[in-house]
Amino acid sequence: MKINISKQGSISFGSKVVLILASLLIAVAVPMQLMQKVSAETTAEINARYDAQKAALQQEIDAYNAQAAILTSQATTLQSAIAVIQNQASIIQAQIDISQAKYDQLVMQIIETDKQIKNNQDALGTTIANMYVEDNITPLEMLAGSKNIGDYLDKQEYRTSVRDELASTISKIKDLKAQLSIQKIEAERVLNDQKIQRVALESKQSEQQKLLDETKGQEVAYQQLSADRKAKVDQLRIEQAAAIAARADSNGGSYTASDGDGSRGGYPLKWLNKGLDYYVDDWGMYSRECVSYVAFKVDQAYGNMPYWGGIGMAWEWAFSGWADGNGMQVDSNYPYYKTWHTANTQTYGIPSGSTPKKGSVGVINGNYGHVAWVESVNNDGTINISHFNVNWGGDYAEWYNVDPSFFDAYIYFNEW
Repeated sequence: MKINISKQGSISFGSKVVLILASLLIAVAVPMQLMQKVSAETTAEINARYDAQKAALQQEIDAYNAQAAILTSQATTLQSAIAVIQNQASIIQAQIDISQAKYDQLVMQIIETDKQIKNNQDALGTTIANMYVEDNITPLEMLAGSKNIGDYLDKQEYRTSVRDELASTISKIKDLKAQLSIQKIEAERVLNDQKIQRVALESKQSEQQKLLDETKGQEVAYQQLSADRKAKVDQLRIEQAAAIAARADSNGGSYTASDGDGSRGGYPLKWLNKGLDYYVDDWGMYSRECVSYVAFKVDQAYGNMPYWGGIGMAWEWAFSGWADGNGMQVDSNYPYYKTWHTANTQTYGIPSGSTPKKGSVGVINGNYGHVAWVESVNNDGTINISHFNVNWGGDYAEWYNVDPSFFDAYIYFNEW
């Protein structure tokens, strides 16, 4: 980079410096300021439109959730059971629409950031083309070419000002590129969430068809099927609660349990005020389940909880294995319908390990599994946790001084 500082004209060098520097600032700063002003206004308009769209869709979800409470409590007939499934499908569809709005908004932001980078680069190019600093001129040579000490100081100030302006513009370009990278990563995450949401929607539609196929549309058949399913689920819940209690006793067994304060870990009232499994939460999981609570805590702490509806059984968060039609983990010899599932952490590239950390997620493998939020790690290595539905009642609990071996793995969403 060079600038000719040896030519002298009828205007004093000091005056020339002022005029040229002013031109520089006009050539660079003004276009950048105008561009940023227009860009800010455009971005604000874009964000306002998409935010309004997402808010309207969220209102739809809230309305569906309100309806779900009524439908679930009345799901004693085949018709009402179908209505429950259809309502859940409507919630998932609205969540898909919100994801699309988020993605479209991010795409517009990416375009706008790209534009800002280009405009800054153009401004930088103009600056360098019109004025270039002569790096190979030594201070002694500059002093020799100056009329006096004041003239020399003016030249030094001029060179410093130009360099500062160039450095500032380059810094802005770097910041914008970093912002662009984050926006692109977020857009990819939203697309991944949407893919899973579409799978969850298809699953709901299949669930409805399966129910009709199993009952042949007959109420008597539905009542028998409903009774059989309830008995099976009740038995599985008893077994799961017993397994978790036995595990807790065999891994230290010295923990203390508490109902905690009235905030229930901050879990939203819209999901807390009704019974277990009344609602589908923002991540596609049923309300007051352990996975729903932990998903909320991850999103609250880090804002990066993926949509894991349909792949949301607790064990699936960190472990791979075979699952039966109800999502319960089974071995390879299981004689009925089963599917292989790859651990969500592996699919998404989320770090996990055996060491508990504050703000990590503890995961139990086997059966339906269980997850909990690690509130803190004590000096003796034990941990304090909060969780929902440990005893299949949909209730909140806090456990203190838990042996870390109670969990089979820990997920570090904050490192993702």
